[in-house]
Amino acid sequence: MITSNRQSQTFFESRYRTSTDPWRFASSTYELNRYHTTLDALSRPSYRRGFEPGCSIGVLTAALAARVEHLIACDISETAVARARERCRDLSHVEIFRCDAADVLLENSFDLIVFSELGYYFCVNRLAAMVRQMARRLEPGGEFVAVHWLGTSSDHLLHGDVVHEVLADNLPCEWTGGSRHTGFRLDSWRRVP
Repeated sequence: MITSNRQSQTFFESRYRTSTDPWRFASSTYELNRYHTTLDALSRPSYRRGFEPGCSIGVLTAALAARVEHLIACDISETAVARARERCRDLSHVEIFRCDAADVLLENSFDLIVFSELGYYFCVNRLAAMVRQMARRLEPGGEFVAVHWLGTSSDHLLHGDVVHEVLADNLPCEWTGGSRHTGFRLDSWRRVP
């Protein structure tokens, strides 16, 4: 179980150095279905500026880039960031950098934040603080979309349902809908103008 920033960074870096795609983000039917469902859930055809924390090797990042004019993504693993940058190398409107999503200090405002497969790596208090920080950068009318697996794993601190409960309790936004799918759930919120 991951209990600190350092452990988290070491854990993910080790996984990405051992395998080019440790969670099969680019090939798993589950992952590809999750990306398709996430893109379908977006309420607008395009966005001005988006943020994707925990971007991993950039598979969802590249898909989001087709709908976002300026997309910023990050991951805690330098190896994952290098792979995401390579995947998105021809997308000049995409910026990818290394940081812990819980510690990122966002300077920009966003009309889309996609929070996918990330929340269960944090304790409740840290997750709550992180999403409140992100929500402060969400523009009025902006969307916060969360997608999480509903299984269990020894490296997760929270279940996906608990993650979405924490989001519902801490996002200063209006819930606009949600759905459950085989293995995952998706919820969307909108910052009320």
